[in-house]
Amino acid sequence: MGPDSVGTLEIWRDGMQLVTEVYTLTAGWPGRELYGLTAQARRAAVSIPSNIAEGVGRGTAAEAARFAQIALGSVYELHTLLEVAARLRMGAHEELAAVKERLVVLARRISTFARYKRSRLIRAS
Repeated sequence: MGPDSVGTLEIWRDGMQLVTEVYTLTAGWPGRELYGLTAQARRAAVSIPSNIAEGVGRGTAAEAARFAQIALGSVYELHTLLEVAARLRMGAHEELAAVKERLVVLARRISTFARYKRSRLIRAS
């Protein structure tokens, strides 16, 4: 599986779409947060598809499952950061809620992917 093939993974594509949405959403946050909450939310978003790609790129089911769990951690981190932003009234409530809902769906799908990869390890042993 080459670097281009990671693009066939739906969870990676969804993660990439999420990155775009988070960058768009955070562009409207206060400038004083550029090096704080904005940067942290963007890093967490970028971490999701990056970890999926790294795990798949390592070529084993074990690594794919491990890095999917790391990506899942970034999903939860981003969800928390968006909740902080909502409580601080940064951005439109509807936009924040929509991205948070997409994160919930993505978390389920990444969890399923990790379980599938782990099950392949059990069957192979």
